[in-house]
Amino acid sequence: MTPVFAHGDLRLYLLSILTEHPMHGYELIRALGSRFGGTYQPSAGTIYPRLAKLEEEGLVTKTADGRKTVYAITDAGRAEVDARSDDLERLENEVTDSVRRLADEVRSSVSDAMKTLRADLAAAAREAREEAKQSGREARADARSGEGREQLQRAELTLAEFRSDMRSELRAELAKGRLGRDSVDLLVKGLDSVRREVIASLGTDIRL
Repeated sequence: MTPVFAHGDLRLYLLSILTEHPMHGYELIRALGSRFGGTYQPSAGTIYPRLAKLEEEGLVTKTADGRKTVYAITDAGRAEVDARSDDLERLENEVTDSVRRLADEVRSSVSDAMKTLRADLAAAAREAREEAKQSGREARADARSGEGREQLQRAELTLAEFRSDMRSELRAELAKGRLGRDSVDLLVKGLDSVRREVIASLGTDIRL
């Protein structure tokens, strides 16, 4: 089932993504699609008008970077994200539920292994962000800069690279007719083990 944003939710979600770092439009589209594990992919005609409106409201700015236009959130935009933290938490939970439902639907089919992987990685990354946010909510201002921020970006880049590499490997095996349930089960168990170890290293409780 394709997730659908309620009125105003996409606007808020775009602002929340831009709190991570400035992005051009295509990066925003890819980031949004990644959050949904590939189950929702907005069009440029959906994203750019909203970015233009956010710019008019003084919540984002745009600068030219060669042929690309880079969007960055303003202090006013960050203030709105902070003020609507309850709405954002509700929205994140809805996204997680949608991604989990997709994972449950396709898990039984080996031929759909890539959809399961995208959904599980998206959900696992979201859970890690939520755990880190909960444990460090009082220090969010400091977390936006310095060593903590650099490590978060490093972790997200590693997740993206792993997803890309594993996707290529699994597709290649599927094309050769050699992708079996054992390999996928090993991947799922391995990811779960890594998730538990990382969460344990953060000093937080592991959610079953």
